[in-house]
Amino acid sequence: MITATQTETSNLKANYNLGYVWLISSVAAMGGLLFGWDWVVIGGAKPFFQRYFELTTEAQIGWANSCALIGCLVGALIAGALSDKFGRKRLLIVAALIFAVTSIGNALANNFTIFIAWRIFGGVAIGLASNLSPMYIAEVAPAQIRGKLVSINQLTIVVGILLAQYINWYLVRNLPQGATDEFIRTSWFGQQGWRWMFGLTAAPAFLFFIGMFLVPESPRWLAKNGKPDRARAILTKIGGASYANAAVADIESTLASEQTQRGSFTDLFDPKLRKVLILGIVLAVFQQWCGINVIFNYSEEIFRAAGYDISSVLKNIAWTGSVNLAFTFVALGVVDRGGRRPLMLFGSAALAVIYIAMGCCYAGGVQGLPMLLLVLAAIACYAMSLAPVAWVVISEIFPNRIRGAAMSVAVSALWIACFLLTYTFPILNAKLGSAGTFWLYAVICVAGFVFVFFKLPETKGKSLEQIERELVD
Repeated sequence: MITATQTETSNLKANYNLGYVWLISSVAAMGGLLFGWDWVVIGGAKPFFQRYFELTTEAQIGWANSCALIGCLVGALIAGALSDKFGRKRLLIVAALIFAVTSIGNALANNFTIFIAWRIFGGVAIGLASNLSPMYIAEVAPAQIRGKLVSINQLTIVVGILLAQYINWYLVRNLPQGATDEFIRTSWFGQQGWRWMFGLTAAPAFLFFIGMFLVPESPRWLAKNGKPDRARAILTKIGGASYANAAVADIESTLASEQTQRGSFTDLFDPKLRKVLILGIVLAVFQQWCGINVIFNYSEEIFRAAGYDISSVLKNIAWTGSVNLAFTFVALGVVDRGGRRPLMLFGSAALAVIYIAMGCCYAGGVQGLPMLLLVLAAIACYAMSLAPVAWVVISEIFPNRIRGAAMSVAVSALWIACFLLTYTFPILNAKLGSAGTFWLYAVICVAGFVFVFFKLPETKGKSLEQIERELVD
């Protein structure tokens, strides 16, 4: 039971209905599970659909892996405008439906053009979920446990990643070692196995679709859109009548001070908001350009360069998902106690050191277990720091009236950065080699460390309205 004193809603004495808060947050975080599953499933399917569609150039391979990011960008952009107009809940229901339809579409694709079209459309669902799930959770969560609750979204992303990785491995576990490209292309693995990897995503998508009908709308969205009584009813269920009255009053006071009840994209050009918008954009971009996603999307190339065959690669991919999950639990335990800044600084510095070591191993011809351990160490550091904390911070720092629009811009920047990272990796790997590519990512991590050190304030334990007053007013 969480109790506190004083007058700020972040310190208000309340008996929170934690079971209810965790339940609705977990349902919303199913968007994260599908985000992770749909995003990473392509890493295991790639060795097979690549041969099925006879992809041969770095540009084709990069496009197959990165095309979904075009849809992610579209989804993130429309999430901002539509969620401020129609609410967070309705858009998450739409995202669940798109996840289900596109997973089946990819599974049935018979040519590369149709496959790409379904991947882009599926990316729209990822863009919606990546924007709306953490935003929704931040808007229903009490301040004292908001970091932990928003991190649930990252936990479900990791669970989705792990499920996709283990299903991928299970479906092709009997692939003979040393199988030739021609055998892979003509066998069940190359003709049908990869289709099941995509198609099974429809199962959790359906559960997410049903679950979102059972959770309430965001109380902060309701209060902002002239429905304070409905907001108060939901907040009462979360923390009792006193908490609800204080929270609604706090929300309305910030809205009144902004002299408007509805925000828009044009409000983002307000000089007072520029600093916080830039902070959100840079953190979102850095979370991608730190380089970890190439490990998930190009696992085959990374582990093959380290001396593993394709069967061992799929086992190693499953190991990366297990480590990712384990260290995300570490983040859940420390994000509300240790704070956001220390975790972001730790992750930036640790990844820089690991990438330098990986580059040295590639340059020196070191293969096998040492490379696997370095990859797992990088994923562990990322999972307990940059992965969850960046989402927590960008869901916290924007004012109530423009949170949807501002998060849309930040998450759109994230997906643009992710597209550039994913598309350029095969090209960088061909031009700079594996060593040079990871040394480049190390330089980016050092730059990120410097930015976080000088620009990121601590937000733990503060209400969204208190953060708004400190950063914007």
